[in-house]
Amino acid sequence: MSNAFYELPVAVNEPVLSYAPGSKEKKELKAAIKAFKSKKIDIPMYIGDKKVVTKNKVTMHPPHEIKFNLGTFSKGTGTHVKQAIQAALDAKADWENMPWQDRASIFLKAADLLAGPYRAKMNAATMLAQSKNAYQAEIDAVAEMADFFRYNVQYMTDIYAQQPESPDGIWNRLEYRPLEGFVFAITPFNFTSIAANLCAAPAMLGNTVVWKPAETQIYSAAVIMEIFEEAGLPPGVINLIYVDGPVAGDIVFEHPDFAGLHFTGSTKVFQHLWKTIGANISKYKSYPRIVGETGGKDFVVAHPSAHPDEVATALVRGSFEYQGQKCSAASRAYVAKSIWSAVEKKMKADLKKIKMGTVEDFGNFVNAVIDENAFNRITSYISDVKKTKKSKIIMGGGYNKSKGYFIEPTVILTTDPHSKTMEEEIFGPVLTIYVYDDKDFEKTLELVDTTSPYALTGSIFAKDRSAVNVAFNKLRNAAGNFYINDKPTGAVVGQQPFGGARGSGTNDKAGSILNLYRWVSPRTIKEALVPPRDYKYPFLEEK
Repeated sequence: MSNAFYELPVAVNEPVLSYAPGSKEKKELKAAIKAFKSKKIDIPMYIGDKKVVTKNKVTMHPPHEIKFNLGTFSKGTGTHVKQAIQAALDAKADWENMPWQDRASIFLKAADLLAGPYRAKMNAATMLAQSKNAYQAEIDAVAEMADFFRYNVQYMTDIYAQQPESPDGIWNRLEYRPLEGFVFAITPFNFTSIAANLCAAPAMLGNTVVWKPAETQIYSAAVIMEIFEEAGLPPGVINLIYVDGPVAGDIVFEHPDFAGLHFTGSTKVFQHLWKTIGANISKYKSYPRIVGETGGKDFVVAHPSAHPDEVATALVRGSFEYQGQKCSAASRAYVAKSIWSAVEKKMKADLKKIKMGTVEDFGNFVNAVIDENAFNRITSYISDVKKTKKSKIIMGGGYNKSKGYFIEPTVILTTDPHSKTMEEEIFGPVLTIYVYDDKDFEKTLELVDTTSPYALTGSIFAKDRSAVNVAFNKLRNAAGNFYINDKPTGAVVGQQPFGGARGSGTNDKAGSILNLYRWVSPRTIKEALVPPRDYKYPFLEEK
């Protein structure tokens, strides 16, 4: 039996490769895309030690090439949800009793597999099924995912090292148990790394998991499971199922062993799940942990002292990378009147150069939105603007779904700071700008703070440090991730723990030790080294 206090490899952020012309990684990625497209695959569910297929096959298509068939996945039923829960419970005892260093080793190996032999495959799957360009896939599906695995292992050991004081004659200890029951992970389409982290973070702490991904992310989810298997993750620790949300919810949230929810998705869905859990609270063995990162209506404020080119670049990148389908994407901007014409000129010049199309052409900055429902929802906002008098489209505004779900980067200028596109989450390549009088900077900050129910990300651009400080204080609760002279996207694990409050979630900060604390249930252990043998205390004596 091992009896050493092991030291881990120091966690460092995975380098983001450039995919420059002639580079090895570019050649390997193109080959991986070609290999995926050369054959159709049938993706099973992963339940315990079984790969489960059903007769209900759902086809998968690249959002940018909707007529191409990548293959199918097996749609599940309530029976599969029950089987996945049982598999998680059956695997729990062995998994939670596995020494921490062995659990750590699995995820450290997964990180190295991902950054090494699986790099091109993971990126290619994300590019094809989720329409991410090579750079956006690289920073998400490889670099961030590897960072989650490595840093979470480090945070896990930091937690275990936190121990209480022990006075003379007493040895006090803290044991960090996994939750009693199973964890349900519901993951989104937009970040492959989030999908991996939402199931892996609880598992790392000894929990077993039922994982339901977005259907549009199943293609890359299967590669994640392949990596987990090769890394040595025991069967049943993470069970991957493809079922409709209500079908899964009706079973999961009625189960007495439901112990926690790890969620990223819409605010409305999260609020519904919270209500459901609350209604069933008397049925559970323990109070479930509820962790969620939801919507955003993320802002950029440009002070009169801001550099116009810096503001314009931040808006183009922050609003339109990955088609605005980031929880953190800039969706509303407040620009001082004195610099607006220069910002507008720079944005128009940049957007004229940006190309849109398939991910297989590495020259395309913008690709397709995720599916037809998203396309229809986003374009309805653009159509509505064309009917209003207070808002107008000044850049982009075009869209077409004949070959793929393509929407041009769209910039709206409004005179109404409470217009629909300034207040509602769109989750697409649409940015609305309100130009304010320079003298109204502080009033505008109050407007920023009160306009949206969300509080995920936001940024202030200013060379005037006093203006930065005013914004810093007035917008204290408006964003869980606040940026100074930078776009409001691109949080890095270990550097900027991610999450917001208000309508944006529980702010449990993925990519930090704070998130991992949610997946443990501490037990205090007090051991008396020499127990007393007489009930009497000194105060009982008179002399």
